[in-house]
Amino acid sequence: MPSALALFTRDLRVSDNPMLTAAAESTHPVVALFVLDQALLSSTTVGPNRRAFLHESLLDLSSSLDGRGVSLQLRFGNWCDEVIEAVKLHEATEVHLSADVSQFAQRRQVELKERLARCGVELRLHPGVTVVEPGTLRPASGTEYKVFTPYYRKWCEVPRRPVLDAPSLFSAQGTVNAPGAVEVPRVTDALASGDSILRAALRTPEDQLAPQRLVGGETVARKRMREWSRSTLSNYESIHNDLATDQTSHLAPYLHFGCLSPNELAQHAERIPGGGPFVRQLCWRDFYHQILAARPEVGAVDYRPRGDVWNSDSQAFEAWATGRTGYPLVDAAMRQLLVEGFMHNRARMVVASFLTKDLYIDWRLGAAHFLHHLLDADVANNQLNWQWTAGTGSDTNPNRIFNPVLQGRRFDPTGEYIRRYLPELAGLDGASIHWPSPLDRAIADYPLPIVDHHEAIAAYRNELQRIRSS
Repeated sequence: MPSALALFTRDLRVSDNPMLTAAAESTHPVVALFVLDQALLSSTTVGPNRRAFLHESLLDLSSSLDGRGVSLQLRFGNWCDEVIEAVKLHEATEVHLSADVSQFAQRRQVELKERLARCGVELRLHPGVTVVEPGTLRPASGTEYKVFTPYYRKWCEVPRRPVLDAPSLFSAQGTVNAPGAVEVPRVTDALASGDSILRAALRTPEDQLAPQRLVGGETVARKRMREWSRSTLSNYESIHNDLATDQTSHLAPYLHFGCLSPNELAQHAERIPGGGPFVRQLCWRDFYHQILAARPEVGAVDYRPRGDVWNSDSQAFEAWATGRTGYPLVDAAMRQLLVEGFMHNRARMVVASFLTKDLYIDWRLGAAHFLHHLLDADVANNQLNWQWTAGTGSDTNPNRIFNPVLQGRRFDPTGEYIRRYLPELAGLDGASIHWPSPLDRAIADYPLPIVDHHEAIAAYRNELQRIRSS
């Protein structure tokens, strides 16, 4: 029996999912599929936190689909090979997929389209990863907007796509017990069995997980969206930089995995008084996605090459990565990352500035560390935010310096954020915790600063001048 294949990737939801709605409107029964890409899961960029979040999100999606009459099929291996096998197995005549923008995703999409065409099957791409689809807005010259403000003005003028209800009931093709395919509700059984491939793909040892990380899934995402927007969104502009209270939305991981629709979230926020500044942050996400769509290589290379000769100091990088630089705000932020798989956005800018300007270490190393540990690590946002801070990205200022001591005093004046993640400094008051004395450091077994900020920044500026003059 012919079928329509709904191929999930970064859209693990049933609400406002154009890909899923289009498949449900097909005249054929629906087969829902997610492929655990062996190449992606075996890379060092996909850390244990994201692997666990993905597993939880798939379980939640499976439950939602099951209640609508279709079982989510799960495969593991080469992504294109597994999709083609599923197409043949279920006699699919059409494959529905949410378009994505990373170099990795674009290559997969091109290969899949070519291979499906040879089978006489159509690949239908749908929106859903961003609010405004990449390529919708184009500057007078060039393929992408390089400066945020003019993009934001145009972005605000784009009519929003109507928010789609979750399909109520599917006409589903019967489950086929085929090699390489299991239903997600039985994943725990597969893991408990001797299936080493699935076990390796899905199981994450508890001791590798951030102990206070968020739980994945659309159900949790929608609850958080409702509760946070009701309690906090209207005050976002005045409180979003406060490190200690951290009243940011924590919705980024759900946007990354598609547990929450960015289109629905934007329209939800736009209806709430005071929601504009938060919506602007969603636009930044779209801004970076449209750059990556046009220039997929900038996930790995400088958007604006300068000719930097970065320092190769493995000990300094290790001190930064483990929160032992001697700068309390930097160290608190890096330890928060290890404990929660999350870091406050203000802190992200501070630690990125410290790595790329105080230590003058390649932004790619910092971006890779974030990709491994962050739940919300997204190639577009992560890589291009790192480039923005490092001074090699779009709409950037290489001389924008974040002084970690002054940033701490301004955005964590009482030191509560630092105490939370650096318990060895808990006895210090707000005046001294941002820059402990040598005696206080010795008593607390807290390191001396690995660099002098002012000397390091002077050296950085001298290097910029050398680059410009060469």
